[in-house]
Amino acid sequence: MGALLALSSAVVYGIVDFAGGLLSRRVHHTAVTFLGQLGGLLLACAAALLLPADAVHLADLLWGALSGVGSGTAMWFLNRGLSRGDMSVVVPVSAVTGVALSVLCGVLVLGDRPGAVAWLGIAVTVPSLWFVAGGRAGAGKGTADGLVASLGVAVQYLALGQAGPGSGLWPVAAGRVAAVLVLLPDAARHARRLKLPPVRCVRAVLIGAGAALGLVLYLLAAQRQLLAVAVVLASLYPALPVVLGLALLRERISRRQAVGLLGAGIATVLLTLG
Repeated sequence: MGALLALSSAVVYGIVDFAGGLLSRRVHHTAVTFLGQLGGLLLACAAALLLPADAVHLADLLWGALSGVGSGTAMWFLNRGLSRGDMSVVVPVSAVTGVALSVLCGVLVLGDRPGAVAWLGIAVTVPSLWFVAGGRAGAGKGTADGLVASLGVAVQYLALGQAGPGSGLWPVAAGRVAAVLVLLPDAARHARRLKLPPVRCVRAVLIGAGAALGLVLYLLAAQRQLLAVAVVLASLYPALPVVLGLALLRERISRRQAVGLLGAGIATVLLTLG
């Protein structure tokens, strides 16, 4: 069940990144990010109220808030990178470093002990994501933004994974509050950018709500699965924007990216079995 939830999180995040990338090319990335976090806050609060919580401790909320700082930062840099770079490069590059840092901290600091099959899946995942990115760390506009975003991704996953299962979804809600506060100064500096046509405003809010849903699914997965495995499965989301880019935007895929997509599929099977 934990593996399925983590994979569902990856699917949701893949769709969100694709939609957010498209919108960031039409309006300023600050508007997409800030309005999105407001949408995520609404969804997270509604979900937290619907799911019973046995015991919500201050530590759980603080971990959630730290996760929100990471996700807010990650989305800002990711959307900026997507507004000026190739989607098939920026998103995978952010995931490559993010998953590597998350798994490393999970094993070295948190004491995760994946099995042999899961380790093989982890080993396959990182190079697969690298190949999805085209096998290049410094190519393409927006790559630096993707690398900075990866640090936020790692903080997001690791911090949220520390919240106790009895806290329900309140850590996610706390994270959305923290994300809004972190992004507020930048939003104030670009107040004019926030005045979007109603249709695009709704799109930005829905994209943020989708990102919050992805976090909810990840939190539920982390409570049922080793953190290192949950992070890796959830981090398979870059494959979806690449596929959507090929199908809908008619982007071209290289042989390296094709190998990476195949490797991501194999990794999914190994991590699910492990």
